[in-house]
Amino acid sequence: MMRQYELVERVLRYDPKADESLLNRAYVYAMRAHGNQKRASGDPYFSHPLEVAAILTDLKLDDATIATALLHDVIEDTEATRAEIDQLFGSEIGVLVDGLTKIKRLDLVSKKAEQAENFRKLLVAISTDIRVLLVKLADRLHNMRTLEHVPPASRRRASEETLEIYAPLAGRMGMQAMREELEELAFRWLHPEAYRTVRERLDRLTDNNQGLVGEIRLSLIEKLGEAGFAGDVTGREKKPYSIWRKMENRQISLEQLSDLYGFRVICKSVEDCYRVLGVVHTTWRAVPGRFKDYISTPKQNGYRSIHTTIVGPRHQRVELQLRTQAMHVTAEYGVAAHTLYKDLTERAGTNGKAPSSDAPRDMGPYIWLRRLVETLLEGDNSEEFLEHTKLELFHDQVFCFTPKGRLIALPQGATPIDFAYAVHTDVGNSCVGANINGRQMPLSTALRNGDEVQIITSASRTPPAAWEGIAVTGKARSAIRRAARDTLRRQYAELGRRLIVSAFAKIGVDYTDDKLRRVLSRLTHKTVEDVHAAVGRSELPIGDVLRAIAPGAAPPPAPAAAKPRNRYEQNPAAEEGWFNLSKVMGLKFRWPSSGGTGSGDPEIGGSGRGIVIRGVRNDIPVTFEPGGAVPGDRIVGVLTQGEGIRIFQIHSPRLSEFEHERWIDVTWDVSDEAPERFPARIMVTVLNEPGTLAQIAQVIGEADGNIDNLRMLHRGADFTEMQVEVEVFDLMHLNRIIQGLASKSVVSKVERVFE
Repeated sequence: MMRQYELVERVLRYDPKADESLLNRAYVYAMRAHGNQKRASGDPYFSHPLEVAAILTDLKLDDATIATALLHDVIEDTEATRAEIDQLFGSEIGVLVDGLTKIKRLDLVSKKAEQAENFRKLLVAISTDIRVLLVKLADRLHNMRTLEHVPPASRRRASEETLEIYAPLAGRMGMQAMREELEELAFRWLHPEAYRTVRERLDRLTDNNQGLVGEIRLSLIEKLGEAGFAGDVTGREKKPYSIWRKMENRQISLEQLSDLYGFRVICKSVEDCYRVLGVVHTTWRAVPGRFKDYISTPKQNGYRSIHTTIVGPRHQRVELQLRTQAMHVTAEYGVAAHTLYKDLTERAGTNGKAPSSDAPRDMGPYIWLRRLVETLLEGDNSEEFLEHTKLELFHDQVFCFTPKGRLIALPQGATPIDFAYAVHTDVGNSCVGANINGRQMPLSTALRNGDEVQIITSASRTPPAAWEGIAVTGKARSAIRRAARDTLRRQYAELGRRLIVSAFAKIGVDYTDDKLRRVLSRLTHKTVEDVHAAVGRSELPIGDVLRAIAPGAAPPPAPAAAKPRNRYEQNPAAEEGWFNLSKVMGLKFRWPSSGGTGSGDPEIGGSGRGIVIRGVRNDIPVTFEPGGAVPGDRIVGVLTQGEGIRIFQIHSPRLSEFEHERWIDVTWDVSDEAPERFPARIMVTVLNEPGTLAQIAQVIGEADGNIDNLRMLHRGADFTEMQVEVEVFDLMHLNRIIQGLASKSVVSKVERVFE
């Protein structure tokens, strides 16, 4: 175990102005706090934070980060508190240590939910100070290096988490060396047989190609020397995990991989990088489609380099990377290469203000992280956020441009919808179309590198929920879900308000929002809209609202059991006072009213599509009862708790189970241009003869009906009674099927049934 003075000396070697006293105090405090705690390996627990600190000294980080590494587990695993850390080491280190402390006593239903919530907390802390991430990655790296001492289940879980989250996160932050080691360690434990196989075959291949890397390196140095360049050339074999991933993705064997060797040329300047590229391409044949210029178009994590693949000596394919020394340092260490943290912190002061414009938070990878955290804070489901974070971490990138030349980096497979939300959330929410390279294209089009994308917007547009299945970025999906929730909330609030107005009209009391606002505290809701939405969702009884506003008023009389049906029988729907429920669904509705209170009201949602059926989640859900209702039937809608609006046929015996105040007048508004099938049930009594079922199916099929389900209810010696669930276009279509069945000699009886 490293001694105290050894750690201090390592820091002073690259930072002579480091605070020795801080490092000594942190060392002693952490060692005493962890006391006799042991790791799974049997080593003193303090050896772990000490090794984490040592890893960070290799990255030449500031003294505050090293002290944080020593203290990063004390709040979580010892009796130490955040207040004590603040008092002894300052609030700066206290914030860093707290950001690395997992959330305790989580009341969550699954390990995945706990993982997601802790990752959520970590990312928020990282977005405030990138040093939290550097300590966390070093912490994870040392844990992975000592993974053989933990139980197999924990080993697998840690390896999965490393491959899914921490290795890609290190890559996104530009820390390639850290990423490669994390991937190798996780691969070794997660897929031990695959790791062993790839390693053995690589060793055999290396033996067969003895001296190949050295030969190619010398050949490159010679050719560059002839052209007057003295670049530093290094070569290496690709890592087992990188090779295995390519084999998995391409479904090929290791022998079929053509770029097992990679070489790097460190040039003196950017101009030299392009000159060396010219020398390489005129000396050896370039492989088409394998050239990428990340100098002119850097990756989102700040990575800059030229990549090309050539057919080099021995006819071996070789990948070349051309970069300057500064680019190389950034490529290997990413944000950790910018050892400006202490100076930036001092310039920012201790008042919590952000560092100046040259701080890491304005670098490419940090901008990506900030956007990720913005998406997180807008959502309300941490597991969903974790899923989308993984998607963004794993996607390769495409680079597209706005008409004004602004560069937008997106994951591979991104669509114009993702592009619109990357520009701005308001642009995404109002998007109605897109021009790609001057041509109008579908919003589902996958974007390619170099595309110029112009988003067409409309102020009256809201994003349909179906877009969530098209978008690939977490930001776009989160914004679409949020817009859907807002739309749904507005519709429930409108529905609830109309129900309240109707109820007050029945008892002869005028309702105003001001009256409701004065009694919000009694109803335990913060806003008038909250109350309206709660009533619309059936979470708050209307009676509670009546008693809160007009405690002395008599409740509205309950209708007799037979009255609701007579009301519909005697009062056919008139056009005035009816509103479009859904052109897709083919319904119109009006709210329960007294004295025409519903007449003349605007359409719900403002776009003519207030409520949509079958999975369109940005509207109030509408479902049909199993008994079925088809256009031509007289129908009633019932507002139910948690299920939206349920549609009943007027003769359904189940209608009497619901309070009349929840009934909504409904009628059909079908379109001949977009016919849709609706469910219905029929009971058929048939003779027990061979081929009877085939005849039933033939009649329904020839009439263009669709059998959704069929059940044998009663089977006797001579007759069988079966229930057939069919989908038809309207009542006329259903009657035609019933008549066709009744005309068959094997059919004794056929009739429509309701639940």
